[in-house]
Amino acid sequence: MGWIVRGVLAAVMLAAMAFAVDYAVGYGKTAHGVRIAEFELGNLTDAQARHELSKLSVVSHGRITLRTSSGTAKIDPAELGARFDVDATMERLKEQPKNPVTRLAGMLGIKRDVAPVVRIDRSSFDEALDDEKKTLEKAAVEGGVHFRGTEAVGDFPKKGMRVDRDKARVAVEDNWLAGGPIDLAMEPFAPSVSHEVVQQTLDGDAQNVTASALTLDGRGDDLRVSPHDLGRLVSYVPDGKGGLKPHVKSKEAKKVLGDRTAPTESEPVNATFEFSGGSPTVVPAQVGARVDWKKAAELIAETAPRDGERTGKLPYTLKRPEVTTKRAHQLGVKEVVSEFTTGDFSGPSGTNIRIVADTVDGAVVLPGETFSLNGYTGHRGTPQGYVDSGIIDHGRPAKAVGGGISQFATTLYNAAYFAGLEDVDHTEHNYYISRYPEAREATVFEGAIDLAFRNNTDYGVYIETLWSPSSVTVRMWSTKTRDVESVTGSRSNQTQPEKMTLPEGDNCVPSSGGPGFTSSDTRIISDHRTGAEISRHTRNVEYDPQPVVNCK
Repeated sequence: MGWIVRGVLAAVMLAAMAFAVDYAVGYGKTAHGVRIAEFELGNLTDAQARHELSKLSVVSHGRITLRTSSGTAKIDPAELGARFDVDATMERLKEQPKNPVTRLAGMLGIKRDVAPVVRIDRSSFDEALDDEKKTLEKAAVEGGVHFRGTEAVGDFPKKGMRVDRDKARVAVEDNWLAGGPIDLAMEPFAPSVSHEVVQQTLDGDAQNVTASALTLDGRGDDLRVSPHDLGRLVSYVPDGKGGLKPHVKSKEAKKVLGDRTAPTESEPVNATFEFSGGSPTVVPAQVGARVDWKKAAELIAETAPRDGERTGKLPYTLKRPEVTTKRAHQLGVKEVVSEFTTGDFSGPSGTNIRIVADTVDGAVVLPGETFSLNGYTGHRGTPQGYVDSGIIDHGRPAKAVGGGISQFATTLYNAAYFAGLEDVDHTEHNYYISRYPEAREATVFEGAIDLAFRNNTDYGVYIETLWSPSSVTVRMWSTKTRDVESVTGSRSNQTQPEKMTLPEGDNCVPSSGGPGFTSSDTRIISDHRTGAEISRHTRNVEYDPQPVVNCK
C-alpha cells in the first residue's frame, strides 16, 4: 500500500509542478487547446491572438443567412444589431479552466471549443426580423395598420408559426461566426390584436396620419414632413394590451428625412488659436449637434395621429469637442518654442509646399498625442490641388504628383526637433540634398513613409506655418521647458556616383550627381530653467551617391 500512496503523491506533485510551470510560462496568454471554429487560439500572446481573431472578424462583415422551415433570408450584421466583441472574446480565451482535468487535457493538446462573444442590440434585431416576416414566418400575421401611399391599409390578424425571438437571438450569438446558415426555432402564433381593433384604427386615428403635413422645428429651420412621407414612416403595431399604437422606425426616419435635416446638423469644432498683436488668442470651440433619430421617430409617431395642425421640435444630441474653450486656455500656448525655415524652391514644388503648409497651419497637438503628417493631411493628389514636381524615385530624380512636400516635412521635422518633441517616425532622403541639414532632414511618401512626432510635454503645441514663393517656415507655440542643441558629425565612407543615360521625357530629370557619405547628428536636450541635461541621442545616416543622369 505504501508504494501506491507514494505513487499517488508523486503524481500529484508532478501535476502540481506542471501546473506551476504552465502558470509561470503561460501567464497573460490564452488557455491551452482553445479554438473558435477552425481557428487554433491556444497558448498565444495578446498580439498573436488578436491577429488570429482579425481573420475571424472578416467573417463578421458578411451577410448572415437565417433559415426557417418557411424560407431563407440574408441580412447585414449591422441591420441585425450583431457585433463581434473582440476584447471580451480575448478575456474568454484567457480564462483558465477550474477543472484540473480540463486544464491538463489542454496542456496535452486536446482541443476545447470556446464561443466568441457576440453582442446583439435587441431592438435592431427585432426590426430586422420584422422586415423578413413574409420570408421567414408562415401565415402568421399580427393585427396592424400600414399605409400604401397616403391610404391606410389594414393588416388583419391570422394564426400561424413565427420566429421565437429569444431563441433566435441565442442562435445568432452562438452560431454567427461559425459560418453557414443559422436555423431559427419557430413557435405557434396567436394574434393579440383582434379584427375589430384593426378596423377601429383604420376608421379612426389612422385617417389623421396622412391628412396633412407635419412641421418639425430643426434648430430654427422648419422641416415639412409631407402626407406621403408620413405614409412611408408611420404604421400601427400592437401595444401589448390588445390595442394598436403608432410606430416609426428610427432608421426609416433617417432614410426619409436625413438629407433634409443634414443642413441643421453640425460637427463639433475644437477650440484653436488665432494671432492678435503677434501672440495667440483662443478661438472658442463649437458644440456639434446631430439629430437623435430614436427620439425623432417617437416624436413623429406621437404627433402624426393628432387632429388639425401638427408641429414638434426635432430632438438633437449634442457632441462636445475634444478641445473645449476652457481646455485651450489651459494648454499654455503662449510663446514660440521653436522655429525653422527652408528655402530655395520655386514653381510646382512651391505650389505643393504651399498647399501642405496651409493644411497643417493651425494644428494643435495635445499633451501625449502623436502628430502624423500623412494622417493629418490625408490623401495628397490632384483633387486636393497638388501638382507634378520633383521626387527621388529608386535613388534618382523623377517627378510625381505632390513632389516637394518632403521640403515641408524637413521643415516640420526640424521645428519639432528644436521644440524637444519625441521623434516617433522619420526617414531621411536616399541621397543628401544641400539645402537641408545633414542627418537632420526627412522625406515622406503617402502610404509608405511618414513623419510623426509625439508631444511629450505637459503643454499643448500649436503649429503655425508661413509661406512665401521661395521659403517656408514652421513655428511651434507652447510653453518653453527645454533647450535643444544639434551637433553634426564629420563625414566618412565617401562613395562616388554612377553615371546613367535615360531616354528624354517626363521620367528623365538631368542631374550633375553628388557623392555618398555617412554622417551623424546628436541632439542634446536640456532643462530650460536649470540647464541640466535631459537626454543625448546620436543618429547615424548613410547617404547614397546621387547618380549623374543624362537625358537623350
